[in-house]
Amino acid sequence: MEKFIIEGGHSLKGTVVPSGNKNAALPILAASLLTDAKIVVKNVPRIRDVETMLQILADLGVDVRETGDHEWTLQAREVRKTELDPELCGRVRASILLAGPMLARCGRVKLPPPGGDVIGRRRVDTHLMAMSALGAAIDTDGGYTMEANGLHGQDIFLDEASVTATENALMAACLAEGTTIIRNAASEPHVQALAHFLNGLGAQIEGLGSNTMTVHGVTGLHGGECTIASDHIEVGSFIGLAAVTRSELLIKNAVPEHLRMIRLVFERLGVKVEIQGQDVYVPREQSLRIVPDVHGAVPKIDDAPWPAFPADMMSVALVVATQAEGTVLIHEKMFESRLYFVDKLISMGAKIILCDPHRAVVVGPSQLHGERMESPDIRAGMALVIAGLCAQGQSIIRNIGQIDRGYERIEEKLQALGAKIERVRE
Repeated sequence: MEKFIIEGGHSLKGTVVPSGNKNAALPILAASLLTDAKIVVKNVPRIRDVETMLQILADLGVDVRETGDHEWTLQAREVRKTELDPELCGRVRASILLAGPMLARCGRVKLPPPGGDVIGRRRVDTHLMAMSALGAAIDTDGGYTMEANGLHGQDIFLDEASVTATENALMAACLAEGTTIIRNAASEPHVQALAHFLNGLGAQIEGLGSNTMTVHGVTGLHGGECTIASDHIEVGSFIGLAAVTRSELLIKNAVPEHLRMIRLVFERLGVKVEIQGQDVYVPREQSLRIVPDVHGAVPKIDDAPWPAFPADMMSVALVVATQAEGTVLIHEKMFESRLYFVDKLISMGAKIILCDPHRAVVVGPSQLHGERMESPDIRAGMALVIAGLCAQGQSIIRNIGQIDRGYERIEEKLQALGAKIERVRE
């Protein structure tokens, strides 16, 4: 076990380069199973979830090689088994992404229950609905066993705009016979990245970026390569960090077109940024004053599927709200356990009323003080790091393996900006 020791209360300065989007890298790596040709994926983040996905693929028989800095070459000449390793799958939620490509390639897959963050119930029903619609017979006893004697295109309406279910449906439909229409599809940047990658391999997907995607099945895919774009959640985390620590940061290769709603929400908290080409500049001086709604009403920050505010940014936005003057309602609609980490912020001195599992009222600003804490999940863990860096005194954050699942060498990036943070083995 490792922990972070943080000395807060210091402003930071410098330039930071975000890592590749983990939620784009994971499905693209899984898609290597759809072809026996070689694929090359660049700007792959060095994080635990990616490491686990690569181990699962290698266990299935994929030739997995690191061929450059943050570059991996994969070739699934053959798939030697259809039952996934329970121990590996238990480490990562993204193991569910192998359902679509394994069905398309092998006609069968046995998936153990996926792991991942404990932030509330995370349904797999939408995945099962999509695979069943394409022709799979599914047994849910002791995991998820799916079998199909050929997949066939269908008009599918997803019961929720699930990112990973949309990605599974896209991958399976690429090699299905006929045309598949996926309605109520997710359209996040990482879903679009997967669709662009599949089209580069010879798939025929239309409607990228919309909630209705049409897939014309093909008989096979060829090889190709892609470069993973920067993670907009990591970019948003650095914007929030800069604001609460009164720091001047330049975030390189930030892909501003992925930040429109994130910027709007931060502006509601009084945070201003400047777009400089593909970079984002956060000035030191910030008003950090919550902007009320018309007639002085208390504003609300809530999450929803793209292009609304990402659920993965809610924890960081909540920490920023503790440092902003005014009152705001945080409404986390997607995961019923994600807000439970606020008790740690309350122990640091934050003025927060947790109304129910989905809503919290934040009154700021509050002077935070150092505290001993434990990271409950990836995003709350990063939010606690940000809180520790703006607090007075020393904070200790344990269970940082959760943070490592989504943020690459985060303490090294922060140290380069002047942060007093150290990784210590317990």
